[in-house]
Amino acid sequence: MNKLKEEKKIKHKKQGKISRSLLDVVNGNFLTSESVVGLLPFILFLTMVALIYIGNGYFAENKVRAINNMTNELKELRSEYITTKSELMFRSKQSEVANSLEKYGIRESIVPPKKIVVAKN
Repeated sequence: MNKLKEEKKIKHKKQGKISRSLLDVVNGNFLTSESVVGLLPFILFLTMVALIYIGNGYFAENKVRAINNMTNELKELRSEYITTKSELMFRSKQSEVANSLEKYGIRESIVPPKKIVVAKN
């Protein structure tokens, strides 16, 4: 019977120790102990690493958004280039050029061009 009581006391002491430790952390009392003062540079280092990690996450997320925006813009510009290129090819056909210049009075020549030969003396 004594062993059972002792085991219950040990469990109770462990639970009391854990709850006391959590209470010290929540209250901030753990910062006043001497063992924590020695660990303060390490705690500050961990805090800085955590802040850098969070900042790096935000930076990466912004870069991914910028890359997606650039990809969409590139797709739009590529489709605009293809459309403009096909329109240029259509308008630069001989028949289209002749039709568009007809309203200015310029007609297509029916007579084929002649080659001019200059004789060397």
